Amino acid sequence: MAKSGKLSASEMQRERRAPRELPIGNALLLALILVSAFATIYSTHACRALYKQLQVLESSQWFLQEDYGRLLLEQSTQASYYRVEKIARGDLGMAAPNLAQFKVVPR
Repeated sequence: MAKSGKLSASEMQRERRAPRELPIGNALLLALILVSAFATIYSTHACRALYKQLQVLESSQWFLQEDYGRLLLEQSTQASYYRVEKIARGDLGMAAPNLAQFKVVPR
């Protein structure tokens, strides 16, 4: 406002525009609030879907680790020195060579 208490032409024009700008600003603010709300809903839904997928993958990982542990145990059982020697002597008829059977090959 001017010091004299009267409005200048530009101030009067601004005052006339102000009521029209207010509903547009409110509509824009409402649109931004709605966009924010829908973004929050989408983000929450995506987070829950990803968490569900994580649970499925962790369950699968648990089963795979259990199988891997069993396979390691089976491998250590199958590769034990006692079992290998037993199969070599019994099924394959192998034996450790005598000292007379050793041959030295020159280079």
